[in-house]
Amino acid sequence: MTGENLISAYVSDAELDAEATVRPKRLSEFIAQDRVRDQLELLLHGAMRRGSPPDHILLSGPPGLGKTSLANIVAAELGAGIRVTSGPAIERSGDLAAILTSLAEGDVLFIDEIHRIAKPAEELLYSAMEDFRVDVVVGKGPGATAIPLDVEPFTLVGATTRSGLLTGPMRDRFGFVAHLDFYAPADLETLLKRSARILGVPITDEGAAEVAGRSRGTPRIANRLLRRVRDFAEVRADGVVTLETARAALTVYDVDALGLDRLDRAVLTALVDSFRGGPVGLSTLAVAVGEQPDTVEEVCEPFLVRAGLLARTPRGRVATEAAWHHLGRNPPNGIFGTDAPPVPDLFSAQTDQP
Repeated sequence: MTGENLISAYVSDAELDAEATVRPKRLSEFIAQDRVRDQLELLLHGAMRRGSPPDHILLSGPPGLGKTSLANIVAAELGAGIRVTSGPAIERSGDLAAILTSLAEGDVLFIDEIHRIAKPAEELLYSAMEDFRVDVVVGKGPGATAIPLDVEPFTLVGATTRSGLLTGPMRDRFGFVAHLDFYAPADLETLLKRSARILGVPITDEGAAEVAGRSRGTPRIANRLLRRVRDFAEVRADGVVTLETARAALTVYDVDALGLDRLDRAVLTALVDSFRGGPVGLSTLAVAVGEQPDTVEEVCEPFLVRAGLLARTPRGRVATEAAWHHLGRNPPNGIFGTDAPPVPDLFSAQTDQP
């Protein structure tokens, strides 16, 4: 490409608007998650008919599946304003009290990663959710007094990627709890076609299917890969995302046919080549790939386990037969055979008698 064709490194306002509109604005635009969508529709429309705010909503599930989008959709469907914050940002109960008392009637308060909210703020949230009232403590020591403040009726939408870390009292105060599941490739293909239409990216059915198949069942990853494939198509092809263009682009960006990236393959390669498939401890495996143990455990392992490429055992991490074949290697004889004796673990009962 010649220098004359490069106009600016910055996008125009129209392009920025297009990027923002990739998120769905209404329930009718939200793709897949049919059960959650239907339940939310009943909840919101029932509340609107009664003329009262709907029950508080808890959305759980892995990152990138649309929890933030659903929170904004709730506000849009209700025709209400929305305040956005996150659990780690609320360190003191006074921070939360300031947010709650500034809400207008019917507003939506969205707290992302709500399981990380500070304990004093969580306890203040209890009375706000149930009684729409907060008690602000003024002063210290024996002279401290609690001033009750009324809060306008509002709807709390909490999002969490680790619902097991929520306390029981917090979870019980949500009137509607929904879990978002990973998307099927067909649903991601539909989502990609919608995003491509909004972004003005010509894409074929085969190209959309190829990108969808490598997106790990996650809309956020699908949209991210679409933008990278768009770059490749505009710079090194004719601008159309075809099957061949998508494959070539994703090869450049180190995304293989199953959606594994460089770090995922490094983990599997270390398991297979350095440790003959395992079992190997998490810390040892992390050192082998040059990453922190929590990075391997939280970033790589969830997808590798879900894809059937890695197994967690009491003795350590083990590469499955599918992992060996995915790397183009043959597993050692007898390890994965159906006639191989089971390997005892820490939970195996000792039944042999002397």
